[in-house]
Amino acid sequence: MNGFTPELLDRCISCGFCLPACPTYALTKDETSSPRGRITLMRALEEGTLPGNDLRLQEESSFCLGCRACETVCPAGVQYGALLEEWRDRQWQGTRRPLIVWLLMSAVNSPWRVRLLGLFRRHARTRPSPSGPHLMLGCFERALYPEVSRAARRLHPELAAPAAQGCCGALHAHNGDSARGRQMAAELGERLPGTIVTTSGGCAAHLADVLGRDRVKEISEYSTGEDLPETGARIALQDSCHLRNGLGVWREPRALLERMGEYVELPSAGSCCGAAGSYALVRPRDSARILDAKLDEIEAAGIDYLAVVNPGCHRQLEQGLRRRKSSVRVVHLAELAAGAVRPADR
Repeated sequence: MNGFTPELLDRCISCGFCLPACPTYALTKDETSSPRGRITLMRALEEGTLPGNDLRLQEESSFCLGCRACETVCPAGVQYGALLEEWRDRQWQGTRRPLIVWLLMSAVNSPWRVRLLGLFRRHARTRPSPSGPHLMLGCFERALYPEVSRAARRLHPELAAPAAQGCCGALHAHNGDSARGRQMAAELGERLPGTIVTTSGGCAAHLADVLGRDRVKEISEYSTGEDLPETGARIALQDSCHLRNGLGVWREPRALLERMGEYVELPSAGSCCGAAGSYALVRPRDSARILDAKLDEIEAAGIDYLAVVNPGCHRQLEQGLRRRKSSVRVVHLAELAAGAVRPADR
């Protein structure tokens, strides 16, 4: 079993700048549930002072959202997201991997399985292009929100969207099988030559890490020059954690939204909503605790639309607001930009 990369693990200087940025530390005020505390646990695992089946290791590797907010404030440049992947590669093996995560990973492990997810959904479908650009169809987004890929192609008809493209591997990379995750990203890059445009912030960050930043564009980066509809609505944004913290993309979606209505900046727009990939399914109670304060903030803002740039966030916020019978509508940025949301829908 591989250990931690020494230069990643040794970079942390235990300064504590990460503590205020960490959502789970904010919940517990427990040092162990902070990036600094978790890196201390990783070092104990690496040095053999804690066995791999130690309950603290199991708990904290699961409790962490993996939002990477700590990376944006770290003066030492700790690559916490990479460390978390290496930790789960060791921690989440065999029966230690949560069952729901294993099921999700199995569902997207091959292109034909991914294609089945959207078989009866009207997501965008075209022939592949020999040179791109291509629209990446998210694994679960194609099934849950097929209108997003249709909107992206209305906005950019030049994007090819072959249904047999497969999964980017982000789910594997974040849940204990980073080698397979990187392999899947490389395979997707071969199936989709040229520029790859994605409507999922988490997928964008993973693909860019494997294929290179020059080949991957999130939809708001790719859509800067279009004529955009004026909605006359008050619109806020929920950032994708990996898009903002991993790729540094956060100005671009705001610039688009400001041209489509009255943009309202939520104080916590840049903090995690609790979806965090599979987190909302693995730890639903903790996910709901993180979400609740954000829902209060959204409802108090008096907005019409909450724009999202990631399918996990879409599902998390839509379900949370629906439970509250809120009038705020959650929509993907691509839908707003393509004019798929009419003023009458408000």
